[in-house]
Amino acid sequence: MAATVNQAAPAGAGEAGQGFIASPYRWGFALVVSLFFLWALANNFNDILIRQFQKSLGLNRAQAGFIQFVFYIGYFVVAIPAGLLMRRWGYKAGILVGLGLYATGALLFYPASLMLNFGMFLFALFVIAAGAACLETTANAYTGAFGDPATAVQRLNLAQAFNGLGGFMAPIIGGLLIFSGVEHSATTLRSMTAADLAAYRASEAGTVQLPYMLLAVAAIAVATAAALARMPEGRSETDAPLRAQVAGLIRHRPLIGAVIAQFFYVGAQVGIWSFFIDFVKDVTPQVSERHAAFLLSTSLVLFMIGRFTGTALMSRIRPARLLGAYAAANILLCAVAATGSGWPALGALMLTSFFMSIMFPTIFALGVEGLDSTRPLGSSCIIMAIIGGAVFPPLMGLIAVRMGGVPIALLLPLACFVVIAGYARLVRRAEAIRPDGPAYPKSS
Repeated sequence: MAATVNQAAPAGAGEAGQGFIASPYRWGFALVVSLFFLWALANNFNDILIRQFQKSLGLNRAQAGFIQFVFYIGYFVVAIPAGLLMRRWGYKAGILVGLGLYATGALLFYPASLMLNFGMFLFALFVIAAGAACLETTANAYTGAFGDPATAVQRLNLAQAFNGLGGFMAPIIGGLLIFSGVEHSATTLRSMTAADLAAYRASEAGTVQLPYMLLAVAAIAVATAAALARMPEGRSETDAPLRAQVAGLIRHRPLIGAVIAQFFYVGAQVGIWSFFIDFVKDVTPQVSERHAAFLLSTSLVLFMIGRFTGTALMSRIRPARLLGAYAAANILLCAVAATGSGWPALGALMLTSFFMSIMFPTIFALGVEGLDSTRPLGSSCIIMAIIGGAVFPPLMGLIAVRMGGVPIALLLPLACFVVIAGYARLVRRAEAIRPDGPAYPKSS
């Protein structure tokens, strides 16, 4: 999850030669781009874990929903400390600390799988999330320092394409490496002896070892390369007193609206993707878990396509108008998925990814427009709003348990899209009052 913002590049951008990517820093830029791919893998592996932990640890859907709760709490808690770390020690320090935490959390999956302890898994996920929060906070700002400030947005868009690629590949990798292909019915599980059930649980828990060890190795390799690579200084400049900045942000109504809208958007996105595989099993029980994971990947391809087409459409349609139209489309699609059945309901849910594609960056860009020197702090506020991803999956899991399945739980994301449509309408009304106001940046 990353935002494209039309913001000034950090101080030091473009040094040692102007251009799309300054020649001394091309290898360093490639390493920063790899971070977008890396945290996308961790984020989207969670959608596989929600299903897998129900098998390996005997969790119900409400309990499994706490995977996302803990993960996004990690983002919320670490976002501000990560910013302070970068302010004191620079962007490279943020990258190295983030990768260190990421690798440590991934390595913790090995003992957690041996212990069959859900609490240990949650702790490991929290550590991974802390690392990912450092990486995301750092990398989104740092891409602007690698070349001409005029092309900073394009560099961020390029990096975000690899975030989308990671999101697409994660369900495929997770489906192949984590899902064993063994699916027992509740009746079969009840008929197992205690020893057979324990052996089955241990076998299923062990499937997470290889993919998370590979994530740890990748993080360590990138950290080693980043420590040795030549990178620009790229420190941000913040001269105004913190108290004055906060007071200004509180009075900035577009930012407050964006924080609220982003909270509900991330909640809807994470909730839909988290329970996608469970939804598939509910509406099309003949589909295997692995096939369901591949369908999730297809949905994420639509998400990538939506980013590119949304960017093209914004050259003709103002972002707030497009945001409102896409929110309305998802309200309808969630209603079909919640009340329908079979492949039509599944197709509707898959299409929601296409219309979610522009929401995070567009809400972000609309919220920070006009902040000037307080933009970094305002950006942090919007990033912290992703705690919505911690709130909604457990609620959806609880609804699914209490009310008979995942489809009815999709009424919660539907309500989230209603809030986003309302935010888009408010922005459009503000634009009508100020027709010659600031030109909103194109987002992707």
